[in-house]
Amino acid sequence: MAAKLEAARQVYNACLGEALRRLGLVRQSRWFTLARALPRTQKEARQAHFSAARAAHDFSDAALQQYAIRLRSVGGTGPKAEKTWIGEHLGAHEVQALASRAYRAANEHLLGRRGRPRFKGKGRFRSVEGKGPGSGLRWTDDGLVVWGDLVLKPVLHHQDPVVRHALCSRVKYVRIVRRRVRLRTRWYAQLVCEGRPYRKPKHSIGRGTVGLDIGPSTVAAVSATDALLTPFCPEVEQPARAMRRQQRHIDRQRRANNPDNYLPDGRVRPGPKRWHVSRRQRMSEERLAETHRRLAAARKSSQGRLVNRVLAMGDVFQIEKMSYRAFQRAFGRSVGLRAPGTFVERLRRKAESAGGHVVEFSPRATALSQVCHCGRRQRKPLRQRWHRCPCGVSAQRDLYSAYLARFVASTEAGYLLCASQAADAWAGAEPLLRRAAQSIDQPARGPVSRPRPRRGRSGSSAEGTGAGAEAGDAVAAACGPAVRESPGKVAVLDPRTPGL
Repeated sequence: MAAKLEAARQVYNACLGEALRRLGLVRQSRWFTLARALPRTQKEARQAHFSAARAAHDFSDAALQQYAIRLRSVGGTGPKAEKTWIGEHLGAHEVQALASRAYRAANEHLLGRRGRPRFKGKGRFRSVEGKGPGSGLRWTDDGLVVWGDLVLKPVLHHQDPVVRHALCSRVKYVRIVRRRVRLRTRWYAQLVCEGRPYRKPKHSIGRGTVGLDIGPSTVAAVSATDALLTPFCPEVEQPARAMRRQQRHIDRQRRANNPDNYLPDGRVRPGPKRWHVSRRQRMSEERLAETHRRLAAARKSSQGRLVNRVLAMGDVFQIEKMSYRAFQRAFGRSVGLRAPGTFVERLRRKAESAGGHVVEFSPRATALSQVCHCGRRQRKPLRQRWHRCPCGVSAQRDLYSAYLARFVASTEAGYLLCASQAADAWAGAEPLLRRAAQSIDQPARGPVSRPRPRRGRSGSSAEGTGAGAEAGDAVAAACGPAVRESPGKVAVLDPRTPGL
């Protein structure tokens, strides 16, 4: 099986190299240049030029599959062609699936959706899949995995309802995965089945709109009848000191094994060089990889439980569209440990499977962490974890942002907050938010959880008396431009106006 996976790695690298070569020719063609010069409003003309550039240099999935087929034999693809060592290990369907995988990576790079794909080093290729139920890698009716001349009997847990549901479904194709678990190599067969996945009876699906606010360490969700404020992946605890010791130990081993690759001041010597990896260094690297694997497994399990908890609150989830790159710059360690982008993707996948969907809107027009449904807008530092407004509204900051996210509606000008609906529903939602805020008290930074009101020299509370409390911008409503003058002479939307 290891030899077959090594042959798959060689095929993938060859197909990826050929795809990148053709991609470069496509970018240099005159059709591609003409298409880039046209305005984006002329979509049909641009598409025609792009298609001509692809066709001129055979940059397509089918053409790359034909290239991969020729790697299996010498002297053509006819019946008298002699098989290479790749053809002895891999069938035609597995090779075509590898070619499609390489084409998708190169095509995403051409479209600007991802960076330049990398070649797979030795031991870095971990999966290979078939193309259909009749391919060389297939699942039989007897519960066996057939891969060429290998007949494998998997270990199945028939008592698991998820396994029973999967085995009763039609298997479309099989994927073989190699993993290192507890410093041992283990092989898994993933069955890609037809139909909907199994849903346990304890995991119910709610109905209605749910507002979400994802922070670096907490997740807030508010629906019409429930509110949730919980730590984000509390089970995932990163052993930062232990991992740092492992990394420094590996660096010392690398320097001891390769003294000629370093300058006297400790920097890596420029130019080509060969790196020697000892057995002890390889074992240290595997122990560090095992630590990362356990963190990933704990994060996946914790996020799965949180997704199921949020799915029980509704089927339409509204959330601010975050820049995870900027989020990582501000909270690098927390974002790397909890992976909020992965959580949103899992929520979207499960919501669509259950008949719902996830709506992401820009925070520039809404600014939910700064506004109040009365119309005031006040900038808050991250250490201020409670929203307090002179109109009398007081709530935990993340919960209140999630509450306002429920009332963001799509208009011709984009997604805007409908202040009237939020004001009408506040009387029933305030007890829910107060009860949810009592379950957790987690600040964004620093040990202070609830900021105390600042006292002036006379002893009276100075909260809400600054220039920021007098609101800068009006909260946009989805139904009309009606405004009124507040006591602070700031134009705000009147939530009591009919139709707002």
